[in-house]
Amino acid sequence: MTDVYTLGEPLGVVSSGRVRHESEARLDVCGPELTLAVALARLGHRCAYLGKVGDDELGARALTVLRGEGVDVADMRVSEGLRTGLLLRESRVARDLKVTHYRTGSAGSRLAPGNVPVDRIGASKMLHVTGLTAGLGIDALDAVRAAVSAARNADVMISFSVEYVPELWPSVREAEEVLGELACAAHLLFLRQDELDLVKPALTPEREVVVDRGAKGASVRADRMRYDVQGWQVPIVDTAGAGEAFAAGYISAALDGLTPQERLHRGALLSAAAVTSVSDWQGLPTRAEL
Repeated sequence: MTDVYTLGEPLGVVSSGRVRHESEARLDVCGPELTLAVALARLGHRCAYLGKVGDDELGARALTVLRGEGVDVADMRVSEGLRTGLLLRESRVARDLKVTHYRTGSAGSRLAPGNVPVDRIGASKMLHVTGLTAGLGIDALDAVRAAVSAARNADVMISFSVEYVPELWPSVREAEEVLGELACAAHLLFLRQDELDLVKPALTPEREVVVDRGAKGASVRADRMRYDVQGWQVPIVDTAGAGEAFAAGYISAALDGLTPQERLHRGALLSAAAVTSVSDWQGLPTRAEL
């Protein structure tokens, strides 16, 4: 049985200083679901990933990473004639990271309901989806909805990370409608402090809600109790990937039957590992390293 089934868009990512002045850059692959899948696989969980890549070198690299990390990619698709999406991350002193998306018309954005393996999701312990994939377009949103419906029909636990990216949505109102719908369908909800207003209808006592509070750490409301964890004091190299690394640690501990406080602790460990690395996923620990 698969422990966690997830779906998303694998991307290439180029990281550098301000592009107009830099002569060097770093190439990697990324994506919130990719980070989560790799993190869970390294901790010994069986994770399956559904997505589409182009028939290009970036797509081949993403598939190589996922296979190499032990993630089940049997449902991955290579789309001929389409390109794999790309992010450009520019870091500047004393400024927030600038991220530019080159993913319009990408292979990953063409994920569709017909690609969703209902039986495989129904045979998994948990489904994990994100608001980022839901924001890629109507086909991708319908694919996320189809996956959620398959999980609900099979009584599979649903985990949802809000992952609000303003650039992907026509308006805040539309984002609220879709993200609120998916959040209300989830048993386990991950979000940042600044995303609370986007999913207000889902913030009910019976739902397990995990909130990333930035430098203050994180908290969870589970079984009508609140638990907190402080953020680890570590040298920060790059914060990209920290959110899904935290979610992976939390989910891993939940699969292991640990308490909410212990789940937060493992999530904080993985988040700390993510921010101390230049890569979203390369610095994540194995179970032996925990």
